[in-house]
Amino acid sequence: MICCLNPIIYGPDFFDMKKQYKYISYSSTKDFIANTSKCIAGIISSSIASRGQASVMLSGGSSPRLVYEALSLYDLPWDNVIIGLVDDRWVEVGLTGSNETFLNDCLFSGKAKNAKFLGLKTKDATPYQAIDSIEKQISGIPKPFDICVMGMGLDGHTASWFPNSNGLISALDPKNKRSVVAVDATGCKVAGEHTDRISLTYSSVIQSRNILLLIPGEEKAKVFQSSIKNTQSNAPVKALLSASDRLTVITCESN
Repeated sequence: MICCLNPIIYGPDFFDMKKQYKYISYSSTKDFIANTSKCIAGIISSSIASRGQASVMLSGGSSPRLVYEALSLYDLPWDNVIIGLVDDRWVEVGLTGSNETFLNDCLFSGKAKNAKFLGLKTKDATPYQAIDSIEKQISGIPKPFDICVMGMGLDGHTASWFPNSNGLISALDPKNKRSVVAVDATGCKVAGEHTDRISLTYSSVIQSRNILLLIPGEEKAKVFQSSIKNTQSNAPVKALLSASDRLTVITCESN
């Protein structure tokens, strides 16, 4: 399969501009890590206090690693927390590139080990073959999610919503009632060697009570600002703007 060339342009009706997203910029990586982990811990605590449990969807990548390590030190009622993944590469757990392995290393090695985790990877050969079983498993995570922690690549992708990838149109379709979608990112340079992906859909992410977009570093911050200011940009990260004031963008001046 090759990358789909159908562009997606976000027009003015796509966003509710009456409510603006929140933008927080820290001067140091240290402040970024400390305050972001505190924010996530606070949302978890509040959700448990209100509803008896918290549903937390996490992304992989370099941006959140230190945040998750700090979060794992918090004394929270982790046994009341259900954690899932925003997306994952179709590689076996334990191998390089697996976001499930990533969480095992940086989050579940700490106090968060008592949280319930529902992953995305199955024993099926491809994510396309696994869609129905993954959909059923994800249904075990209460919706709307209490928090989705998102990242962003320098191409403007978030989750596994890669520009021009095969599966992107389905992933970003607001009428798509599925929680997950298979994505083939063949030909998309930022995707690397693992091009078969499984990802949450826009419709499942955007319902979240809280969405945190972590874009540490000046370079990523510039990509984000450039994408949202350019009305002709088809950067998938722009789709998150429709969460309006439920979206918080967090960056810092240094990587």
